[in-house]
Amino acid sequence: MTSRVLYLFGSAAPPVFDVAKVIEEAQGRGFDVCLGLTSTAARWLGDRIAALEELTGHPVRSEYKDPGHPDVWPKADAIAFAPATFNSMNAWALGLTREFVIGVVAEGIGKGIPIVAMPCVNAAYVRHRQFERSVTELREMGVEVLYGEGGFVPNQPGQGRPDEYPWRLLLDAVMRLVPRPQV
Repeated sequence: MTSRVLYLFGSAAPPVFDVAKVIEEAQGRGFDVCLGLTSTAARWLGDRIAALEELTGHPVRSEYKDPGHPDVWPKADAIAFAPATFNSMNAWALGLTREFVIGVVAEGIGKGIPIVAMPCVNAAYVRHRQFERSVTELREMGVEVLYGEGGFVPNQPGQGRPDEYPWRLLLDAVMRLVPRPQV
């Protein structure tokens, strides 16, 4: 039996430092995990990249491949994007694909790949009108956005609790979208 492939993407927000535990949990749920990061998140995790590549068995990607080069990842059965920052959510909804992971999720919508996103933003950011528009836009495009009741609830600025980030909700949503095959 082949594993289902999960692209796990993260932006530069403090919960990204727990990504190894999330990879292990996803692997325990039967997923072959490929890790993609925004350029800033990749810089934050720079000293951990080799260990994350060993854990997943795939290169960690934060940049587009050069034209003519083969893709180094298998095709995704699902994509989970968390933590997704204010910038990442807005860029994605607006189709601004400068970052590799934003390009993949933007294209993933058109390919019909099941996608779950969970923001990580503070309450000051969500007061900006574009954030709510972006959440609505992504949901209307078929992305399951775990935000608000039953998902991520913003903290006040400076009062983040990355150890309480609800990673389990993200993986549970992926399991609903791509259930484990019956044996």
